[in-house]
Amino acid sequence: MTELATLQAATDELARSFAEFRAANDDRLAEVERKGQADRLTETRVERLNGEVGRLSDQLAGLAGLPQSVEAIETALRRPGRGAAAAAPALAAHGKAFNGFLRKGLDHELAALERKAMSVASDPDGGYLVAAEMAQRIVARIQDGSAIRPLATVLEITADAVEGMLDLGEPATGWVAELGSRAETATPQLALWRIPVHELYAEPRVSQKLLDDAAFDIEAYLGTKVAEKMGRAENAAFVAGSGIGQPRGFLSYPTAAIADGSRPWGTLQHVASGAAGAFAASDPADPLIALTYALKAAYRAGASFLMSRATVAAVRRLKDSTGQYLWQPGLAAGAPATLLGYPVVEAEDLPALAPGSLSIAFGNFREGYAVVDRQGIRVLRDPYTAKPQVKFYTTRRVGGDVLDFDAIKLMTFA
Repeated sequence: MTELATLQAATDELARSFAEFRAANDDRLAEVERKGQADRLTETRVERLNGEVGRLSDQLAGLAGLPQSVEAIETALRRPGRGAAAAAPALAAHGKAFNGFLRKGLDHELAALERKAMSVASDPDGGYLVAAEMAQRIVARIQDGSAIRPLATVLEITADAVEGMLDLGEPATGWVAELGSRAETATPQLALWRIPVHELYAEPRVSQKLLDDAAFDIEAYLGTKVAEKMGRAENAAFVAGSGIGQPRGFLSYPTAAIADGSRPWGTLQHVASGAAGAFAASDPADPLIALTYALKAAYRAGASFLMSRATVAAVRRLKDSTGQYLWQPGLAAGAPATLLGYPVVEAEDLPALAPGSLSIAFGNFREGYAVVDRQGIRVLRDPYTAKPQVKFYTTRRVGGDVLDFDAIKLMTFA
């Protein structure tokens, strides 16, 4: 079966499953209205179909993303000077030399290669020897594993922090007659924002014997494991990090049910769901609609919903006042599922539904949140301090913080 046929089959299966889920959930809602509660068998069927829709939606997203990734790689390789024919010999030689460095700590081949072509190694300023393939692989997987990074503004800097000016208001104006007196009007205020970078590290250890005898790609294995760990760590910090020794997440800021302009800067606005740890039994869609319109129109054009998989499963049951489901699957290639017409991004670091939890975020994260990258991946091989183990000390410097407190809204389940 061709890739296109596989994609079409997955799309059709998702559409059928979502239709079955809607029918089953309609039956559940009808039973609740008639008897006050749904039959256990009906509840079980709805839960099963809900999980199936989630699984098929994830599967379709994966299938749709594969050709795009391959196409992007092929496009990059076709660029002048970046083709496979031009890059393969240098990268292959560098990869072979780096594998020898990982196994036995022999770096003479790397040194010779770097004298010939300094562009093969990354981040030479610190003196660490990092294979281009490994660094690129780690960065790519960190980006794939992070829900916040693709949505936020990403700044690459060469210092230990980035600063900028913040506009806190507008000048006042007023109408006046031709000969009327002119009183002084309010002047807009400016403030300085600053986002420092913090060090994220991993230190896997491998015995020297395993390095000597391993018959698999050590470079790829270490790159995969470190990337997975770093991706999870940075995404958790972007959501709920304290800002002390790590990026500050948007959930670490205070919230208030006060509109923009009246709320203190540094406080995010929240909208209540209408029930503790759940959506309200009556008109459950209304708080979600209120959440979207709490965001200014200028931000809504690039806005997304952010929530955990479990919260998505709860939202998938909701209807608006006309009986239409709020959640809709993404049936086009590469299209995400939508809620009230806005993309839904799953981020497991947001809390599950609980009394008072901030389980749903909605906003324009490109305007509201900034990720700061100081440098790429660095690997320091240390065969001395933990003999017979060899330590691979891997570091990455990254920061993050809220830039615009009007661009992100939260739903509290209270």
